Amino acid sequence: MIADNVVVNSRLREDLANLCHDQWSNWTKYLFDKCVKNSDGTLTIPLWAVERWSKQFNTDYKQLSESEMDSDRTEADKFIDIIAKYQ
Repeated sequence: MIADNVVVNSRLREDLANLCHDQWSNWTKYLFDKCVKNSDGTLTIPLWAVERWSKQFNTDYKQLSESEMDSDRTEADKFIDIIAKYQ
């Protein structure tokens, strides 16, 4: 049934979009928590974080450390869990 597939795809899309938002939101909260809070309300990312995260985002997945890949796998598992609900 085409109509059923549209409904399922719409729900799947919304569940995945919700997960994307949750991942972004959690990352942003984590980032802000690591920053230095300035008196004018701005935030400064500490050097250790700039160096670490710059190295990570400039590294291909296959070149990451095993613990970094495990962190990404944990996030991927969340997508797999949602998709599995619709199969």
